[in-house]
Amino acid sequence: MYSFYHILCLLCLLNVLASIGKHKHPVLVHSASEERLSANSINVTKHFSFPDFSLSNNPRIIHDVKLLGSANFSEEKGALQIPNESQVTDIRQQAGRGIYSFPIRLLDPQTRTPASFETTFTFQLNNSTISDQNYGGGSGLTFIIVPDEFTVGRPGPWLAMLNDACEDNYKAVAIEFDTRMNPEFGDPNDNHVGINLGSIVSTKIINVSDVGVSLKDGFVHRAWINYDGLQRRMDIRLGVANQEDYPSKPIFSESLDLSPFLNEYMFVGFSASTGNHTQIHNILSWNFTSTSQAFLRFPSAETCQGKIFLQNVSSAPTEASSPKAEPPRSFLIFVAVVALALAILLVFYFSNKRKKVAASNILAEGEIHRPRPPNKPRRFTFSEISTATRSFSELELLGRDSKGEYYRGKLANGCQVAVKKFSAQFLSSHGSDKKRLLKEIDVISKVRHPNLIPIRGWCKDNHEILVVYDFFPNGSLDKWLFGAGVLPWTRRLKVIKDIADGLNCLHLKRLAHKNLKCSSVFLDVNFRAVLGDFGIVLLEAESKQFESAICQGVDVFEFGVFVLEVVSGRRRVETQTEQGNPQERNMLDFAWSLQENDDKVKLVDKRMGSLINLEQAIRVLEIGLLCTLNENKGRPSMEQVVELLNTDRPVPELPRTRPVALFPYSSANTGLCNTYSCAALKL
Repeated sequence: MYSFYHILCLLCLLNVLASIGKHKHPVLVHSASEERLSANSINVTKHFSFPDFSLSNNPRIIHDVKLLGSANFSEEKGALQIPNESQVTDIRQQAGRGIYSFPIRLLDPQTRTPASFETTFTFQLNNSTISDQNYGGGSGLTFIIVPDEFTVGRPGPWLAMLNDACEDNYKAVAIEFDTRMNPEFGDPNDNHVGINLGSIVSTKIINVSDVGVSLKDGFVHRAWINYDGLQRRMDIRLGVANQEDYPSKPIFSESLDLSPFLNEYMFVGFSASTGNHTQIHNILSWNFTSTSQAFLRFPSAETCQGKIFLQNVSSAPTEASSPKAEPPRSFLIFVAVVALALAILLVFYFSNKRKKVAASNILAEGEIHRPRPPNKPRRFTFSEISTATRSFSELELLGRDSKGEYYRGKLANGCQVAVKKFSAQFLSSHGSDKKRLLKEIDVISKVRHPNLIPIRGWCKDNHEILVVYDFFPNGSLDKWLFGAGVLPWTRRLKVIKDIADGLNCLHLKRLAHKNLKCSSVFLDVNFRAVLGDFGIVLLEAESKQFESAICQGVDVFEFGVFVLEVVSGRRRVETQTEQGNPQERNMLDFAWSLQENDDKVKLVDKRMGSLINLEQAIRVLEIGLLCTLNENKGRPSMEQVVELLNTDRPVPELPRTRPVALFPYSSANTGLCNTYSCAALKL
């Protein structure tokens, strides 16, 4: 590949030299600044309008606006309503969002110029109970610009804008209409408008009492928000609902740079929350228009030809120039051909010499170094991994378990990785199995599937064994499932199907995972679920068939428990503080008790709001319970589970009462299973 690349570049050079006879003045044009100056700019405009939020007037609104958390469309008022009074009797400590379903371009990544936008909406804030009239109502409403369409923030003073799962550099912009005073966030009173840039603490605060406006008076208000991206200036105006023209004076008009808080594409919408006191937030109409600037450029490829652009420069011959003084064109071509031939011979000579040197180097294990494909796992040196993790710094520590510690790292080529460092205690307790452990790491690294975490390589250095994985910035599923945010049903169903596909791939290759749990599932930037953090891989060919069958059977059982966790949003075993009812602390026991009473709907996570297909969710719950049956009583294989999840094939009938023994074999006899986990096999 090396010699071919150089030959290609030399051929390009010959092409350029041959062109000299036609063009006397070649000009190299590859500067980014010059390219930008010659580029043609266009405006990208997005506009949508919702005169009301009535499903009867606009049935498509259910597709155009995504509801998250406690939010719904009120037919009575024709409004987007947060929180949803129809779903819960107690609307305290509720949070919800209504987000336009499609991303909008709000930043040019080349020039870092934010888009210009203008939005107007009418809203009404009502206290839901008479007793709340004297207590300041709920927390308030925000117009939000956020990077995704599935996160729901915390209730109370957080206004459903941010939650604990959001990173420190979470890109978000919000215009809050706050009706509750929170001194810890710098609120001046319970009647103000704030501008929040990536934080719940407002950057700018406007006391609307000074302009004679009361946000919680029960009247319908209209807000206008205009942002000039080129000038980086924002105007905010408030008026009454029937006022179509701008109020003469804005409540806020200042320079404001939003570019540090925007991605190229963002989602816009509304969020609201309640705390210990309640309030109904109604958005009655909404218009939005954005205009962003984009550039049309000549395509550029990272090749030798793409780096060179010949431009004709018209120039009249001068008196000093003489055709007789220039060498003949044929002579220049001859010199170029000779130089090219010599260069090709030199490239072949040094390339063959390097191959011979590489073939003479032998690995410590006796393996010959060979060129590897870019994504093929390789052996790392300890110094490489130590440098990537900054000498295993505490700042790079992602977590730890009984087997070791997990670190974030950055390789020399810039790729981010996660490093699993087996602890000395784990390795000493498995001293005789180190060679087998390395062999099993090698086996699992060769398995490739979109829903299995790729292994980049490993390291064995003296007493250290390390495994290098791809790094997933969205972290593990448990952070999203059990945190303050709420994953919508469509995301949860996709996660379940992804993990089923990955686990089925392992089983078809006669492997087992043996460590399936929410913290072993990771999410990429597109929220594709991948299964990682493998237990010790069990090769059927090197172990008893009995033990292999057990481990794959336990994988299916663990998958069933995993499904129940994802649908319910509950941990498999809740602590006393997390779940007050003792009968509900053990999630699997609770699920089977609901099956006995034909009341499985109570297990579905109510935080997902109204946009959930209950029939589909209950079907998935039944598939999960089916996986927890004894193997001789109907437990399916993963291949059958995948078929059930992806087709309309009827789910086999579940027994009315819970099976006597939930585990595949007695843990007292095999020592394999303890509570909900499968221990490592002793071969």
